[in-house]
Amino acid sequence: MLTERLDDESLLADPAPLRPWFDALLGGRSLPITLTRVSGGASNSLFLVRRGECRYALRRPPATANDRTSHDFDRELRLARALATTDIPHARLVGGTTEPGWIGGPFIVLDWIDGFTPRDPMPAPFAEDRDLRRALGDSVIDALASIARVDWRAAGLDGFGRPDGFLARQVDRWLAQYARNQTRELAGLDALTDWLRTNTPPAATTGLMHGDYSFANVMIAPDRPARVAAVIDWELATIGDPLLDLGHLLSSWADDTTGPTWAHYVHWNRGFRSRAEAAARYAERSGRPIDHLPFYMALALFRLAVILEGSFARYVRGQSDNPRHAAFEERVPSLIAQAMRTIERA
Repeated sequence: MLTERLDDESLLADPAPLRPWFDALLGGRSLPITLTRVSGGASNSLFLVRRGECRYALRRPPATANDRTSHDFDRELRLARALATTDIPHARLVGGTTEPGWIGGPFIVLDWIDGFTPRDPMPAPFAEDRDLRRALGDSVIDALASIARVDWRAAGLDGFGRPDGFLARQVDRWLAQYARNQTRELAGLDALTDWLRTNTPPAATTGLMHGDYSFANVMIAPDRPARVAAVIDWELATIGDPLLDLGHLLSSWADDTTGPTWAHYVHWNRGFRSRAEAAARYAERSGRPIDHLPFYMALALFRLAVILEGSFARYVRGQSDNPRHAAFEERVPSLIAQAMRTIERA
């Protein structure tokens, strides 16, 4: 059994340490296993596992994490089991472990989902069909509404988060993470956090949150009708205020009235609803009021900026050579600037 973490390159070159784990869980000894790195998020490592005729997704945390809660695989396993009791589109849990003995650290294995993460140019028939693109956008909104509708206690998620005082804690919680990883000053951060403290809604809604909901974290089925095949990357999920998920999605959603957003990978003027229409659809499908949207959008942008700043700090300190982390040098200030524009229009 391993006591040191296998790096990604070693695991790709020789996935044999995974074979006994799969054999014990699924049976079928001596089935060949191959791993392929999947391009994706800038935090956890993601691999396509081929075992015999079957395909799975394997996720593991990075060697160095800047936020303990974002890489807590006990939580991820618990949530994956809970999702099976809901109508949220998701990848079925195959198994996982927090024990280091197999590959030197925790990992989780899910069914492989056929589909694509929407970004332009999109595959046919989504590239040019405006009605299909509109339906795609609607399916992303509807999947988010399905998360907000979950009876989280019935799903076995008591104690999964601390919903009492959730909103009131957010500014201090993320400022503390920024301070732990700080390598530079960020212009506008003080003004933004002062505004967020002053404008925190007096009452918050409570429910299951994805924590990082956007077009980048859904898989769209490859054929008609347009639908979300799975919501992915749940590492920031908690029990909190679901409107923060909506704020995160809407902070990426651009139309003729909003100007550019951080989600420049989608051509928003090709068939998608306006931001206001997207918000109204969410309210209808979730059954939740959508008051104080500028606050939730600004908070989501602040939160995202702090998360990405942690990855940039790892790059600055030589703990990462990921070029995406290097690019956060400019992206983080742009998120703060977008948040300031949001509150100026509030």
